[in-house]
Amino acid sequence: MTGHHQTLALFLFSAFIAVTLAITTWVGRNRQGSAEEFYAGGRLFSPMENGFAIAGDYMSAASFLGLTGLIALFGYDGLLYAVGFQVAWLVVLFLVAELVRNCGRFTLADVVAARMSERPVRIATGTSSVTVSVLYLVAQMVGAGSLVALLLGGTSPVARAWTVIGVGALMVIYVSLGGMRATTWIQIVKAVLLLAGTVALTVLVLLRFHGDLDRLLLTAAERSGHGDAFLAPGLRYGGDWTSRFDFISLGLALVLGTAGLPHILSRFYTVPTARAARRSVLWAIGLIGGFYLMTFVLGFGAAAVVGPEAIRGANAAGNTAIPLLALDLGGGADSTGGTVLFAVVAAVAFATILAVVAGITLASSASVAHDLYASLRRRRAKQRSEVAVARVASVGIGVVSIALSLLARDLNVAFLVGLAFAVAASANLPALLYSLFWRGFTTRGAVWAVYGGLIPALVLVVLSPVVSGSPASLFPGVDFQYFPLQNPGLVSIPAGFLAGWLGTVTSSETPDEAKHAETEVRSLTGAGAA
Repeated sequence: MTGHHQTLALFLFSAFIAVTLAITTWVGRNRQGSAEEFYAGGRLFSPMENGFAIAGDYMSAASFLGLTGLIALFGYDGLLYAVGFQVAWLVVLFLVAELVRNCGRFTLADVVAARMSERPVRIATGTSSVTVSVLYLVAQMVGAGSLVALLLGGTSPVARAWTVIGVGALMVIYVSLGGMRATTWIQIVKAVLLLAGTVALTVLVLLRFHGDLDRLLLTAAERSGHGDAFLAPGLRYGGDWTSRFDFISLGLALVLGTAGLPHILSRFYTVPTARAARRSVLWAIGLIGGFYLMTFVLGFGAAAVVGPEAIRGANAAGNTAIPLLALDLGGGADSTGGTVLFAVVAAVAFATILAVVAGITLASSASVAHDLYASLRRRRAKQRSEVAVARVASVGIGVVSIALSLLARDLNVAFLVGLAFAVAASANLPALLYSLFWRGFTTRGAVWAVYGGLIPALVLVVLSPVVSGSPASLFPGVDFQYFPLQNPGLVSIPAGFLAGWLGTVTSSETPDEAKHAETEVRSLTGAGAA
């Protein structure tokens, strides 16, 4: 990394931070302080604006950096991640978007508790939502520490630690001062920057190969060292049956987990109607789909232009494939074009991380204040005091996430993201789908569904090779590995659905037919929706 790279990258980082802080300050001066304003931005965003914000929320550093690196290193098998991320939106579009918007006010717990005993359901769902959010936050902040410290030349643990602390402090400022409205505009700005940067790099890759995709793929296969196997399935997940089951587990988590992510579900409350929520998802699918199509070109382009050896030399997980590709496409390390393009990509990656952590922090602080705090007080908190608690909660969640990120700074970021998706699919999705579609669902079923997915997911991860039993584990010196898969979804997702069914059929509670009928009408028509 040259001094020119560092200076330009720092300038672009500072410019983005200055712009987003200005947005936060301006919005903070014009807010009214109500819960609807803080949690949902006043429900004033258009479908297009919300679609861009959803895309900004979803296109995280794991997608921009990690996915491209996986494609560059493993070819076809890396593409499978993108397929899982994209297919997940069909579940969101057809099963939950409109129904969640009609049934809830601010959080997932609003939907699940609509016809249940509120207190136990809100505590269970709020706990699960905060767990998912913190896992996702840790993943983003670990990535921020590795990426920014590497790009700025400070690879020491101290430099990475201060980077994590800085990102955590910024996300707390964004959320506590600006709420949903500021967070949404930050995500829109980030989505535009990310898509523009991705389009520019894709065009440059295609120009390098004169628009010939066959030549691009063949060159990538030649430089990969694997030949035709690079373009065929099995390079990463086809070694044995354990790896195949691990991929099935990861695929289930990615496809089903999106519909249970709290920060994604909360975005449906920022638009005025259910129709607008559905149109938001259509906008998001278009933007996200286009983005993932371009990552195919960028991943194979990085393999063909930079080469897997150089990518692994900079980062064993491949997270620096995009910056290295930008450097080469711009003319090389000593060229002005390479320096500019490299610094722009670095700044876009940093913007990606900041926007995503802001959205997740807001969703988790809303769960703490609107679900846990209000429930533990045994009565609904006043709106103004609830918003105050949410602001304090954002600080607490930021501190916890920073501490966990510092402890897990050497842990694989992709594992943390996959775990967050697995927990969301195991705990949140069963409770959500049963509440929307099962007439006989009861309070015990809802609570059992949440904990029946949450606890197995976390326990299985602790007993997996990710935590112990191998040189790449979090604790390589010990071995308490009893579960062979790295992702628990294959076991924990069915466990969540089974626990919800078992809790319901063993419950003595009589389902409230009137409340179910009211919820059904409201979810399908929007009558009485907030």
